[in-house]
Amino acid sequence: MADIAQAFIGQSRRFLLAEYLGKIEKCVAELSDEDLWWRPNEVSNSVGNLLLHLAGNVRQWIIHGVGGADDVRQRQQEFDERHGAAAAPLLDRLRQTLDEADRVLAGLTPEDLTTPLRIQGLDVTVLEAVYHVVEHFSTHVGQIIYVTKLRTGRDLQFYEMNADGSVRRGWLSTPVEDA
Repeated sequence: MADIAQAFIGQSRRFLLAEYLGKIEKCVAELSDEDLWWRPNEVSNSVGNLLLHLAGNVRQWIIHGVGGADDVRQRQQEFDERHGAAAAPLLDRLRQTLDEADRVLAGLTPEDLTTPLRIQGLDVTVLEAVYHVVEHFSTHVGQIIYVTKLRTGRDLQFYEMNADGSVRRGWLSTPVEDA
């Protein structure tokens, strides 16, 4: 079971820092400042809002909930912004948050995964908290990709086919070392 637990922790780290962050970076590089804060209607979020929201969620669930840091999240502010920061500071904030969360995840042991926590008024285990963050992040990455395609009308070339039929991933950030 320890091997499965380590694989879960390692893959969660890779999803957040390499897979998902790389896709977000590629999308944001395609967007103008206007596109970054565009929203199709008032009940939808802009890419800028989603970047703030992802940083807030990771901070609350991993850095605070699992890691024990103070809970400083102001969730509603993540959605209230309409014409906030440019792309670079938003990405820097998200990267810093993910780096801090990665340090928390890197320190987990298989035994830690069953530790009970209370986050956002919910009773969860460390495993559930990590799983929630990875799943939640994935959902919003998909929204960011969709908005980017809507605004640019371009293929983001996340996958490139090699002549031999194999696939090259066209978004990966720096690989994450195994925990």
